[in-house]
Amino acid sequence: MKNDLRNDIEEIILTEEQIQKRIEELGAEINAAYADKPEELIMVGVLRGGFIFMADLARQIKRQVTFDFIDVSSYGTGTESSGSVRIIKDLEEDIKGKHVLIVEDIIDTGLTLKKVIEMLKTREPASIKVCTLLDKPARRTEKHITSDFNGFEIPDKFVVGYGLDYAEKYRNLPFIGVLKPEVYA
Repeated sequence: MKNDLRNDIEEIILTEEQIQKRIEELGAEINAAYADKPEELIMVGVLRGGFIFMADLARQIKRQVTFDFIDVSSYGTGTESSGSVRIIKDLEEDIKGKHVLIVEDIIDTGLTLKKVIEMLKTREPASIKVCTLLDKPARRTEKHITSDFNGFEIPDKFVVGYGLDYAEKYRNLPFIGVLKPEVYA
């Protein structure tokens, strides 16, 4: 089939089954970490890439939780970060005194996450923790930016699927794959 997105994938590095198993484990880790915290937990999804991961992760959380989203941009249509971060959609919920769990699809350079954390800290939450599906430490320029709950560490390859995109495409793939270089060259 000509329009089959899988034809553009060079290799699958994480299968749908591996992703779902790790999300169950992350849910258990998060449940344990917040078990004795009476304050409200708010999951803040980083759009657009984190929405699929956040939906699956949220179903593993066994406590009352509210949801909000922030949309930030540091990529253009290419595969490299532009270096500048801009807020496209800000939170609607007041996070003062609440535990904030930022749900991110991938930590690459760390610049976007650094800016989001700095901004949210000014709003006086009870705590801020980060849960990421993918961590790409080889590209980290913000060395102190880490994840409290980490799905998978991946090599320095351009990946798509399970919410991650190239030019707003491939998000709907159920796995994480490496895009063929000729697709974005």
